[in-house]
Amino acid sequence: MTNYKTGTRKEWLAARLELLEAEKALTRRSDELALQRQALPWVKIEKAYRFDTDAGDASLAELFAGRSQLLVYHFMFGPDYEAGCPNCSAIADGFNGSVVHLANHDVTMMAVSRAPLAKLQAFKKRMGWTFPWASSGDADFNFDFDVSITEAQQRAGGTDYNYRPVAAWKAPKPGAVVAEVAAMTGTDSATFMRQRPGMSTFALEDGVVYHTYSTYARGLDGLWSMYQWLDRAPKGRNEAGFWVRHHDKYGQG
Repeated sequence: MTNYKTGTRKEWLAARLELLEAEKALTRRSDELALQRQALPWVKIEKAYRFDTDAGDASLAELFAGRSQLLVYHFMFGPDYEAGCPNCSAIADGFNGSVVHLANHDVTMMAVSRAPLAKLQAFKKRMGWTFPWASSGDADFNFDFDVSITEAQQRAGGTDYNYRPVAAWKAPKPGAVVAEVAAMTGTDSATFMRQRPGMSTFALEDGVVYHTYSTYARGLDGLWSMYQWLDRAPKGRNEAGFWVRHHDKYGQG
């Protein structure tokens, strides 16, 4: 049974007004953080990254599709996966409908993964998504932006994620959540964890591409629209174990 308190409308309103002040403070702080993000120095991209897209081979600059800003969601879908990460898929369910609005505001939004394009296209069709999705294959892009590691790096540790070093891989205990999630992608835990979620932003100015921002781990919370709704629901996130599924797999056990 949920542990909750009851009260009068007058008591609720008093508490709600107190909460409103805290929400307003958070909104103002969020506005300040947005300005702080935008004030980060732009870093020129020196490598000639190439991607496999629906339209063929493309450079990083060509991914902008004629716009000046590019948002890339680093979608966990490795070469050995049979399906995308269910968490990344839930995030994609949320941003899929935003792409057209962003495109009409000088912003291209897309996903990039290491899986072959044919796998990405098949999964995208299964999910009913329309956002652009490119494959970076075995090139350096995912590795340079700390969202992919090799098997050797995984064993040795010392790679960075979320701007912190990561320890060497240890096999999870039987029944661990990571094994359950990995199985949803058709992989084992170690293979699954060689990909990581994140998002990066880029600017195109006078033909030059700049990296402007990247975020990882809980930094993606604000982009995960499902959780923004749950945080406002009476019971909040209310999580006991891993419950997220690909949206066409709910009700299948």
